[in-house]
Amino acid sequence: MTQYRKGLVLDFGGVLTTPLLPAALAFEKRAGLAEGTLLTGLYLNPEGIRVTEELERGALTQVQWNEAAGRLLGIDPENLMGRIFADLRPEPLVIAAAAAARRAGVKVALLSNSVGLAPWNLYDGYEVEEHYDAVVLSEVHGMRKPEPEIFRLALDRLGLTAGECVFVDDTEQHLPPAAELGFATVHAVDPARTVAALEDLLGTELTGRDRDRNTV
Repeated sequence: MTQYRKGLVLDFGGVLTTPLLPAALAFEKRAGLAEGTLLTGLYLNPEGIRVTEELERGALTQVQWNEAAGRLLGIDPENLMGRIFADLRPEPLVIAAAAAARRAGVKVALLSNSVGLAPWNLYDGYEVEEHYDAVVLSEVHGMRKPEPEIFRLALDRLGLTAGECVFVDDTEQHLPPAAELGFATVHAVDPARTVAALEDLLGTELTGRDRDRNTV
């Protein structure tokens, strides 16, 4: 018999929301920036990488990141993070699947490399504390994905082992460290494919009527 997983650990941005890249490209267009400016200035530039990682660990505030990123890009830093991701929206298919998994008895955690909570809060309106069994935000704990310790923290909050859980992230580089710990991993590139993969790994329907979960 198939051994189905009992826990689900979900990234937030790009998994429970619409993809990050189209939102960033839309911002570049609104700001009059050349396409790829954000990628080059923030995610390929060593200084941009450094300040973003410090933000995710809680060593910088979002305001400090806005100021540093604004300097790197040569644009107004005011609420820059919020402006960059203004077009993000909830991803209803995956959100509904997570809720269905919980109804079926699966424990569900949110594990997010956070981006500061003020002046713009990525999680506003999602009621994450209500809808997930555990919420682990990188800045609160001073560590970030793909560091193994943050995965272990999420597992501890769920009371499960990695071998009992599935991890979903849109950032492919975060998946191998999770797999090394024992997670089954899903690369989130399309919501329907993500949900289908989760149905196979969790052994339950996530888009309609639950099916029996056969475990050994």
